[in-house]
Amino acid sequence: MNHPAELAINQYLEDATSGKSTMSEETIEQVGKDVMDAMRRQFGSGKGRDEFRLRMSNIGKPTCQLWFAKNEPEKALPLPTTFVMNMLLGDIVEAAFKGILKEAKVDYNDEDNFVTLELGEHKIKGSYDLVMDGAVDDVKSASDWSYRNKFESFDTLKKSDPFGYIGQLAGYAKASGKKVGGWWVVNKANGNIKYVPADGMDLQEELDKLESNIDTVNANEFKRCFSPVPETFRGKPSGNLVLNDSCKFCDYRFSCYDIEELPSKVSQARTKPIVAYIK
Repeated sequence: MNHPAELAINQYLEDATSGKSTMSEETIEQVGKDVMDAMRRQFGSGKGRDEFRLRMSNIGKPTCQLWFAKNEPEKALPLPTTFVMNMLLGDIVEAAFKGILKEAKVDYNDEDNFVTLELGEHKIKGSYDLVMDGAVDDVKSASDWSYRNKFESFDTLKKSDPFGYIGQLAGYAKASGKKVGGWWVVNKANGNIKYVPADGMDLQEELDKLESNIDTVNANEFKRCFSPVPETFRGKPSGNLVLNDSCKFCDYRFSCYDIEELPSKVSQARTKPIVAYIK
């Protein structure tokens, strides 16, 4: 375990499973209120998603993706019908997790969490999830694959962070004047919970990256952040180029590159994986 609170959380959940613990009406009402707020946020406006603006949740993303979002948003792949449900699931997980923290007697604070990050002449607004032991933490719901692979450690997250989670956490820490904490990650497939500390983060380095990102977006400069990757089979190049892993979830990948998503040209498996080939 990477955080003392993990023991208290697991003990509370173990007791709840065996019927030895309950949840107070006060906590249940708060969780319910948070979920209702999430429902209103996801379904209540009757309007489209906000127009592009720099905010704490996106300033850590690749600048090529931000350029498209700012200049050519119409070229994004259509949002899947599961998008709102996935967003809502994340909100529900966060609400329930905070309720579990409270009942497990884990001290945390999520009040006055709206902050403004000042980097040079730039001011970026956002709201962090919670502060525990004087450090800012984020709560993430993850697929089973992401839970086991991407959120294995800070190092694995840093190797591929197309959603800008590291920069987001660094921005929250700087804006709130708190220490850098980490990520509370909940596996959506089986309910497992773990803490991934950002103990290898160079805060100033990440803040410099954020400021550079903001400058690039404001200057409206487009430059691909990732290059195509040579495909290999059994350690040998196939002669094909494939999309970089960091681009696989980008909504603008078909506009940025001329690609075809095809069954693998080299795999000998009966069911071949789909690969994004650069034409």
